[in-house]
Amino acid sequence: MFAIAFPAIDPVLVEIGPVSIRWYALAYVVGLLVGWLYVRYLARTQITGLDTRLVDDLLVWCTLGVVLGGRLGYVLFYQPAYFIEHPEEIPLVWQGGMSFHGGLVGTLIALIGFARFRKVSLLMVADLVACAVPLGLFFGRIANFINGELYGRVSDVAWAMVFPNGGPDPRHPSQLYQAIMEGFLLFALLAALVHLSRLPTRPGAMTGVFLIGYGIARIIGELFREVDAYLGFIVSGITMGQLLSLPMLALGAFLLYRAKAGHHFITKS
Repeated sequence: MFAIAFPAIDPVLVEIGPVSIRWYALAYVVGLLVGWLYVRYLARTQITGLDTRLVDDLLVWCTLGVVLGGRLGYVLFYQPAYFIEHPEEIPLVWQGGMSFHGGLVGTLIALIGFARFRKVSLLMVADLVACAVPLGLFFGRIANFINGELYGRVSDVAWAMVFPNGGPDPRHPSQLYQAIMEGFLLFALLAALVHLSRLPTRPGAMTGVFLIGYGIARIIGELFREVDAYLGFIVSGITMGQLLSLPMLALGAFLLYRAKAGHHFITKS
């Protein structure tokens, strides 16, 4: 069976003595910084109402929400029994990884705290952040590919690859599929709506579109991604990633309906 050679890239980008910088960590740093710059741009030009000086503070809140929520989500959703026996490994985010759904919950909690502390609209802040999240998702999935983790199911497609830890059979490079769907395409959709529609003037609308878009992309992506060996299918061929995406679809649909049915708008300056 023909397979494309996997580009073996060292997961450690730079190593100086005991200090090492991994692609995975770099992906989070770049995603947060690029997302922060994009949110500053949107706050100045498109989704107004948040002083750009507060965006700097928002970055700190979101960083804590993403990292703490993402790691705790992975621990609780995917391998709780393992981490009960090995609690000392919980802080080692490069071992096992992060959960997007956990990071989403962590970010939501952070946004609620930020909105209350700074006395700004929660939905307006959520809309700003939602437009930037696909940027972080894109870099994160590329890092998954470089690490040779979260690879796809066995396949005979022409672009299938043999991953270092995936056995001898060629597999879908599902990390790249997810980078395209959850990252590039979702970002392009949100950017187009921000600039070409009135949805940004309706609080909660962009958040709703993001939740629906990500939920659909994740459910499709899971069809190609190898099922986690320690979980298997949750029920009737449904994976944990698909199951956790269902509440996102429901919440996204509710927010979009609420935004389109409402009469309160944010005026662009």
